[in-house]
Amino acid sequence: PLNTALGRMHKAMNKLKAGLQSGDVPSVIMLFDLGTRLMYDLDVIVPMQTLIDKEKLDISDIEPNIMGYYSVGGKLYSMPFNTSNPMLYYNKDMFKAAGLDPDKPPRTFAEVKDYAAKLTKKGADGKVSQYGYSMAIYGWFFEQLLAVSGGLYLDNGNGRDALATAATFNSPEGIAILQWWKEMYDAGILGNYGRPTAETQKAFDAQQTAMMIESTAGLRARLNAAQGKFELGTGFLPRPNEETYKTSGTIIGGASLWIMKGRPAAEEACAWELVKYSVSPKVQAQWHIATGYYPVNKRGYEDPDDKAWRDKYPQFQTAIDQLHMAPNNSVTQGALTGVMPQARQEVETAIESVLLKNVSPKDALDLAAKNVTAAIENYNKTTARK
Repeated sequence: PLNTALGRMHKAMNKLKAGLQSGDVPSVIMLFDLGTRLMYDLDVIVPMQTLIDKEKLDISDIEPNIMGYYSVGGKLYSMPFNTSNPMLYYNKDMFKAAGLDPDKPPRTFAEVKDYAAKLTKKGADGKVSQYGYSMAIYGWFFEQLLAVSGGLYLDNGNGRDALATAATFNSPEGIAILQWWKEMYDAGILGNYGRPTAETQKAFDAQQTAMMIESTAGLRARLNAAQGKFELGTGFLPRPNEETYKTSGTIIGGASLWIMKGRPAAEEACAWELVKYSVSPKVQAQWHIATGYYPVNKRGYEDPDDKAWRDKYPQFQTAIDQLHMAPNNSVTQGALTGVMPQARQEVETAIESVLLKNVSPKDALDLAAKNVTAAIENYNKTTARK
């Protein structure tokens, strides 16, 4: 589950920080997407761009949208390895039972709300036996919904044009997301299973909810869970309206590979070979088939095994199409600041206060933005590279 993977990544980051103090660091480390700005600011790595330029390596097959996330100032600092984005998962059997076209999942917030109402089942006592829609209270989902809405999470172009100094997710776009979320929750058509993504996944697998938002990384697991029970469908991450499909898109998630500075030359050379191997077409195709993380190397799609897999399970194509339809800009490149783990926690607290304590979406996000801005200001004073 995503939360478990994030927990491991947090431990890896903490172990790295301890290793930097003692001098005991690996040649290569895999870290989550949120670590990008911190690793850049710590200045303890060999930028991938340096090694790419030294070898004159052709990286034109690496997905540009993915490289955009791990780049700072136009230079690639780590090599993307496992990459995902969130999409809509839905139960085609439940769609059919509700009189909905199983091949036409909802695309907009309004359609999700309409479908969710039709898919929700309640007993005579009013108790829900099947929710129409669910999503975990997860900060990454909010970031993604904000991005497809065209909203910036941070100032200065999400910290891409210049060092971020303030949170901006308490915008009309952000408020509209929480308002939509709250309306469905209050109507009893959205199942809230809390922060752990695994709980929402379990509810979906057990057919307690007809639709959910989840990472593409879990697609293989969802297919395995649905086998023999129901037909699984996948759709694009919903957004406010059809117009936003033309102007914005999702942000990537996952992790990347970093080569540490100061290791012996032979180690650095071997680390570089490992990195290149890890993003080779065949390796990336195998990774795609086994998980749902899509290939960071576009030639991975040409692999015969990958082609055969997608022919058998077209659900995998949704994530690929969603990646390729997204423009490469400051919105889709995601927020770049060293306090993203804290920022996600603040947003999750805001969502909970809206759903469970009836705090208004504006007030909840204003407080979260205030706290995140304070954290950014402190980080910029103490850690950020000037």
